[in-house]
Order: sequence, then structure tokens, then C-alpha cells
Amino acid sequence: MRFRYILALILVAGSLAAQAATQAKPAAPAKPVDVAGVWEMTLQGTPQGDMTSDATFVQENDKVKFTSAGPGGFEMTGEGTVKGQELEWTVTISTPQGDFMLTYKGKVDGETMTGDVQAGDFGTFPFTAKKKK
Repeated sequence: MRFRYILALILVAGSLAAQAATQAKPAAPAKPVDVAGVWEMTLQGTPQGDMTSDATFVQENDKVKFTSAGPGGFEMTGEGTVKGQELEWTVTISTPQGDFMLTYKGKVDGETMTGDVQAGDFGTFPFTAKKKK
């Protein structure tokens, strides 16, 4: 009888240890979504109204490079990262008044992207993008 109790305790302890080991494993990081290609991006609610332009992303693993035509036709470039479906990149624009930074944060869902861009003292503006075929 005593042997059965000891055996039961060993089995329960072993089961609990195995369960704890499986729960302790850290989750594998989500594979970054593929954003490489050309996206039609619309920045909404700016002082100049909605602004649409093509944005090109070049991706290597979780790193991205961004290129787009800015207002007045100058080229904007930036770099950032992709973590799972989340995408963030920064563009620095040099002006006579000094450097100006735009920080984009978005989420990709298939062929669409939504998010916000922080435009320094000008505030935050929403953006949407659709991947071009």
C-alpha cells in the first residue's frame, strides 16, 4: 500500500515537472511579415489634405529600407524593423530650419497596412497603404 502512494507521488511530481518545462519554454518570435515591394500609401488629415504616393520597401529578414516621393517631389528614405505584423520606420528630412523626423508605426494585414506617423510638433496623422500588384 505504501509503495502505491510513493509511486503515485512520483508520477504526479514527474507530470508536474514535465508540464512546468513545457510552459517555461519561451514562445518563438513571430516571423516578420513580408512587406517588400511597392505600396500605395495615403497620409490622411495633413494640413495639405490627404497625400498619396508610392512607397517602396526593401526587406532583409526583420530590417526594412523605405523610399518614397515626398511633397515637392524630393525623395524620402528611411530605415526600420518588422516584428511579426508590426512595422516601424523613421525618415529624417533635412530642412533649412534643421532636421525633421517622421516616425511611422503600422500593422500589416495581408495586402493592407494601417498606422500612424508622428510628424514632430505637427502631431500624429493616420496612414493607410495597399500593396500594388
